[in-house]
Amino acid sequence: MTAAWHAMTQLAGWPDLLEVPPSCGTGRALCSARAEIAHFHSDRSVDLYLTAGAIRRFERHLRHSTAIQLVPGSPWVTVRLECEVDVNLLMTLMSAALQAHHEWPDGAEAPPVRCNARRETALAHRECL
Repeated sequence: MTAAWHAMTQLAGWPDLLEVPPSCGTGRALCSARAEIAHFHSDRSVDLYLTAGAIRRFERHLRHSTAIQLVPGSPWVTVRLECEVDVNLLMTLMSAALQAHHEWPDGAEAPPVRCNARRETALAHRECL
């Protein structure tokens, strides 16, 4: 069992989350009441819609984690899942993400935002030029 599969299995049991097809078309996704919140693109990583505000609040700590990749301008973080500690980090960040999503005004949905899957490819392409 991979760390990503283990994490997905745990999170799919949370009452505030529902498994849905990902809008990016790759892998599996979890949705909160307001937006897609996690995309499992591979056996080793997940994109988490943490929100821009939560990223700003935790940025110093996120930058020090070897399991976290921040993409400039994205409200999503990529969490590399290699061991149980990374899964525990994802669970903690998922709680923060759900709280951030619940802070939107009643009746408002999260604005649609692309996950990091395509952004990472675009950034890598620009770095090669």
